[in-house]
This record gives sequence, C-alpha cells and structure tokens, in this order.
Amino acid sequence: MPLTRLPLRDPRTVARDIPGVLDVLFPRLSGGLVSSLNKRMTQFEGIEPVPEEHIENSKLQNAMLFELSMVRAENLLDGNDAPDWDSCLRTASERQRRHYDAELPNKLSQADQDVATLAADNLVAMITAIRANYPDERLEHSPAVPGLGWIASGNGDLSLGPLLIEVKHTNRNFISGDFRQTLMYWLLKYANVIENDDDIWSELLLLNPRRNTALSVRFDYLLDSASSSSTRVELVELLRSIVGQEAEHR
Repeated sequence: MPLTRLPLRDPRTVARDIPGVLDVLFPRLSGGLVSSLNKRMTQFEGIEPVPEEHIENSKLQNAMLFELSMVRAENLLDGNDAPDWDSCLRTASERQRRHYDAELPNKLSQADQDVATLAADNLVAMITAIRANYPDERLEHSPAVPGLGWIASGNGDLSLGPLLIEVKHTNRNFISGDFRQTLMYWLLKYANVIENDDDIWSELLLLNPRRNTALSVRFDYLLDSASSSSTRVELVELLRSIVGQEAEHR
C-alpha cells in the first residue's frame, strides 16, 4: 500500500510544534539540564537591555517587532548604515509568514522604529565583539539547514565559522525549545555532512539582544548531555527511523 506523503515542515516548526520527535532523540534534555546550562549565561559590557516600557509602547506583535530588528541588524552588519524601514518591513513580513500567523503592519510607528533600532544595535554590538575572536571567519546570514524526508530544508539565524548563532528576543532565560531547535539544526546538518563531507558547527551561541544575555556551549557537550545514543551516526539513524515511522503511520 503506498505511503501517504506528509506535508513538508521546516526544522524550526518541527522543533516547536512536534516536540515528541525531539523527545525521542534527546530524552535527557530536561529542565535540570536547561537550568544548568542557563547558569553559564554571560553579558556583554557596554550594552543595555531594551527597556520594557519601550517595547510596551509598540503596537506590533513582539515576533514581528524583533524580526524587524533582526533584518535591520543584518543590514547594518553588511555595511548599510541607513537601512530603509519599508524594505526592512517587507523582508520581516515575508519571514513571519513562513512560521507564524502574524498580523502584518502596513507602516511603522516611531515607537516601533525605536525598539527595533535598540535591539538591532545591541545585536550588532554583540556580533562585532564576537567577530574579534574569529577574524578569519565569514559571518553568514541565514545559514542553510538541510532537510531530511518530510522535514524540509530551513535556515538558522547566523553562523561564524564553527559557531551556529541563534538569536532569541525574549524576556526570559533560554528554554528547552531553544536547545531542541538548534540540536535539530545540528543533526540535520550532520546527516548531510556524512554524505557530502561538509563542515559542521562545533559550538552553539545563543544571543538575546533584548536582555543582553549570551550562552555558549559546545555541541559535543550538548549532544552527550541530551541524547542517549552512543554515537552521532547512531543518532542520525534514529532520526531517519523516526521520519520513516511517521510516514508509515499516515
């Protein structure tokens, strides 16, 4: 009997909306481990958190507001000192449509621009400081994440040589979902590396420009702590089997 094809879902959506897949792959990614990891958080000198009252003055959904700040930061990092707000809004809106049922604004208020500017400037300052430690590496926007089966290809936020950099604009510490998402990115990338002998990220860097917090952890440590598989290849095969089983049950 032919299998029913599942609709393709990008890696971020799988990590966010189908956590059971990640629970099988990383059963030890518990609250205790996440709490332990969050104790490693650091801050950057000379950067102030975005004031909450400024965020409250904006009428945009937070997801859209900080997507806008991300687009502005990318423009600044590329050397565009005066990004066009309309262009930034179009790009941010296109990105939001991929992942969320977002309310898309027609124009931006001054309050919207003020918050997006503060968050973007914080991210640029963070990345500038990090790049000083990797002078020979190229900063890549939206690094590609390969797909596998019904998991579509996707994109991370940033990468810098061996670093996978994910940006979270939240008012909380990093949570298990943040680690699930980035572990999924790493695992899909590694599955592709096995076949194509490509490079793989060795370290994860989570950044929160809204709060001025950062957390750096090596993927080897994260994988060993969160997974019950003995090898990386075994973990990839487990993922392949899960994707196949999901297809057979539909």
